[in-house]
Amino acid sequence: MKKTFAIMLACLAFAACSPKAEKAPALDLSDLDTTVSPKVDFYQYATGGWQVKNPLRPEFSRFGSFDVIRETNQEQLNALFESMADMKAKKGSVDQKISDLYKMALDSTTRNELGAQPVMEDIARIQAVTTKDELWHLLSKMAKEGTGTGFYGSGVDADLANSDMQVLYVGQGGLGMGDRDYYLKAENAELKEGYKNFLVKILQLCGLENAEDIAAKTMEVEDHLAEYSWTREQNRDVAAIYNPMSSDEVIAAYPAIGFDIDLEEMGIPAQEKVIVEQPSFFEKFNAYVADADLETLKDYALAHLVSGACGALSDDFYTASWEFFSHQMAGAQEQKPRWKRAMEVPNSLLGEAVGEMYVERYFPESSKKQMLELVENLRTAWHEHIDALDWMSDSTKAFAHEKLSAFTVKIGYPDKWKDYSTLNVDPELTYYQNLKNASAWYLQDNLSKLGKPTDKTEWGMTPQTVNAYYNPTTNEICFPAGILQKPFFDPDADAPVNYGGIGVVIGHEMSHGFDDQGSMFDAKGNMANWWTEEDKAKFTAKGEILVKQFDEVEILPGVMANGKYTLGENIGDHGGLSIAFTAMQNVLKEHPQGLIDGFTPEQRFYLSYGKIWAQNITDQEKARLTNLDPHSLAENRVNVSLRNFQSFFDAFDIKEGDPMFRPEEERVSIW
Repeated sequence: MKKTFAIMLACLAFAACSPKAEKAPALDLSDLDTTVSPKVDFYQYATGGWQVKNPLRPEFSRFGSFDVIRETNQEQLNALFESMADMKAKKGSVDQKISDLYKMALDSTTRNELGAQPVMEDIARIQAVTTKDELWHLLSKMAKEGTGTGFYGSGVDADLANSDMQVLYVGQGGLGMGDRDYYLKAENAELKEGYKNFLVKILQLCGLENAEDIAAKTMEVEDHLAEYSWTREQNRDVAAIYNPMSSDEVIAAYPAIGFDIDLEEMGIPAQEKVIVEQPSFFEKFNAYVADADLETLKDYALAHLVSGACGALSDDFYTASWEFFSHQMAGAQEQKPRWKRAMEVPNSLLGEAVGEMYVERYFPESSKKQMLELVENLRTAWHEHIDALDWMSDSTKAFAHEKLSAFTVKIGYPDKWKDYSTLNVDPELTYYQNLKNASAWYLQDNLSKLGKPTDKTEWGMTPQTVNAYYNPTTNEICFPAGILQKPFFDPDADAPVNYGGIGVVIGHEMSHGFDDQGSMFDAKGNMANWWTEEDKAKFTAKGEILVKQFDEVEILPGVMANGKYTLGENIGDHGGLSIAFTAMQNVLKEHPQGLIDGFTPEQRFYLSYGKIWAQNITDQEKARLTNLDPHSLAENRVNVSLRNFQSFFDAFDIKEGDPMFRPEEERVSIW
């Protein structure tokens, strides 16, 4: 079982940095490309100098301004782990767990000596299966032990219709390449062949003589799963993925998929409510499984077992995985150094424990106080915008005000830290077994919430994460300590720079409460319609304009942006820019600001926004993200989004005939 439901809405990942002894300018003018006019290509104008100074490094498929900061952040965390490596920590303590995980992750010598040995016992268990019922029992047992090889996903999350309670969700899954289009679209044939070759390679590393046959059968299963899977756009329809059934009804509707066995092995009693996210997927998958050859299903499970284990085995397994997923799919030219891969392990598995150390060392409380003020200024601006809307009725406005006022704000780090006391890390066991044990612990941690009240104090990100999110079922916005650093937040910067950076991020997350998905939830976090029919139709029509604007963008020859799939994030950017600009203007009324470095406050606001999206990126990564990421590419988050704002045109004297200009009748104003 694994958690599949994820409507938490986040900005594209950012990164954190350490304080510098020498104060840097709020806006570095060398980041600009003044050979290009902002009227022609604002993204290039605002970030072109940065792109030259920060060429794409071989280990990256994309490298942005936030990645520069992430590098510093990783070095900080790695230094913490290194300092713990030689300590004689008490067994069972967090220090022991962090330091031992770090050392095992670094120890390639032991893993190379073991080769495929750690995973061979699990391979043999799959090979020994003689019936489909045996297979379902085994896969459920292995999932409980921390090895996920199943054909679909499941997990516990807040009930969309009653967010105070936790229920079980089941949803489509099982695609090694992550999205159905990789299997179904002819232009992805080369990637599909690369994936098959990857499977053959890792199966051969396990000494399996029939590796090619196993890989071929795995691809056969995944082709079926892809055919049955809902599209990315369909999965964004919150109402469509909410299909409550009792567990008995699920078992009766899909008797061949082993759901009853899954519940039995996991120790889950009969449930009055299970949310089936994609009913047609399960209907078709059930029919396929009923007639499928047992050996084919076993081969699929075996291949996914080994694929999922690559990072815990010898270097040749890791390299095989990197060559396909990072090099062929994303365009990276060089593997990350081992220390980076090693530090990611305790940072991931013991995230809040690491976060507690991080904030103690690197996060000033003064930043939290400033952020609270910024958030409230953005909230005030939001209320002003709601009042001024000419397309929304008073009754809907009242509900919007209520929801906005009810936002819970989380900044920096949680008030209550996660307890890892029962997570066991044993250096006497193999690295593979320790990672399995950690996965099993997280599964049980998730399942323990089933049928219980939702803990709304829980965080969806660790403090050191450089990102932010809005969660509709808790109606909360969260800004971890990691993002409260330059270039997003600078305690010494002028207001336009901060409002163009972290201010837009705050507004972006607030906007998610009112985007095409978030707008379906009320102030208490329950899926409920608080819109009049006419208001909803007007809102939808405005969203369609935004969809069209992004659909017109050609990412690569023959590869177009997907405005519908990215609509929620594009609404987030649109609302964030609009509200943050007003919040800045409110501040400037009381604290007027003149030119700085020759730029007006309005220009500095938009330059700051452009700067946070500075990036170099491979063509392969552009194509991959267009397939998988609900966020638009960085360049389009700037150039396409900004062309809806008259204040942007005024700031840089952009007029009709300039490439950056968009006629008023083609623009959209939502919030």
